[in-house]
Amino acid sequence: MALSHAQQLELLNQSVSELKNGTQVSFEFFPPATAEAEENLWSTITKLAALGPRFMSVTYGHNEQSRQRTHNVIKQIKERTGITAAPHLTCIDASEEEIKNIARDYWNSGIRHIVALRGDKQPGRQYTNFYANDLVRMLKEVADFEVSVAAYPEMHPEARSAQSDLIALKRKVEAGASRAITQFFFDVENYLRFRDRCVGAGIDVEIVPGILPVTNLETLKRFAGLTNVTVPSWLAQRFEGLENDAMTRLLIGASIAMDQVRVLRREGIRDFHFYTLNRAELTYAICHTLGRRPGMADLPAKAESVS
Repeated sequence: MALSHAQQLELLNQSVSELKNGTQVSFEFFPPATAEAEENLWSTITKLAALGPRFMSVTYGHNEQSRQRTHNVIKQIKERTGITAAPHLTCIDASEEEIKNIARDYWNSGIRHIVALRGDKQPGRQYTNFYANDLVRMLKEVADFEVSVAAYPEMHPEARSAQSDLIALKRKVEAGASRAITQFFFDVENYLRFRDRCVGAGIDVEIVPGILPVTNLETLKRFAGLTNVTVPSWLAQRFEGLENDAMTRLLIGASIAMDQVRVLRREGIRDFHFYTLNRAELTYAICHTLGRRPGMADLPAKAESVS
């Protein structure tokens, strides 16, 4: 059942110290485009890897160069940290044979977890008629991958209705997905209602909330416009007048995200996925609030290569 506004406020006033261990976290990065960005990324990965995340994922671009950077980062994460690395993979502008070849290469490199997405269409390009459920099926035909898929508490921008969007998610789960990670959101009640609807539709996998720590309101609005995410008026008001005050924006962004995870934690959520934007500070602080500490999780054993 969704929380009332009064209940949310009551939970937000609970002491942070009431949070107990047992929370799982995962982190998302994007592949670097420059040498400086790559140095920053590895600094971020090293700091967050110490928290023993469930996995680290890396996004997948629209061109061959970006895709190769994703492959390189994924393989290095596994080699340099021992943390489970999960590449994003899309089926836009790729044949079934190409997708399966990429999947085999990952499997033979010891990669066992993939985030399967349809991908965003780009103007002026040709596309196959694959959807994310088709991609999940292809991956499962190659090997027994652990597959995460996307979920949209406020509905996918291209969905005809909330119900059709829910049906699309169910198809992905029926094809073999073991987890759904949500688009970022700020209204906790929206997420809780969505979770209840998933249960009602017979979707029996984890619906992991995606958390985006906010540091720049204009950047957030741009992201939100592309993804059909509502930016509440109260959130915009908190950043008013702080255009030239980066430190205060960081503190407010951390506060907002911590409020979200505290409420969700009290609602029984034990797994959180963080959109890091390749920065460690806020995500690390929020995970600390959740009870995550360096060295808490055992690193996974090295998987054998299977052809």
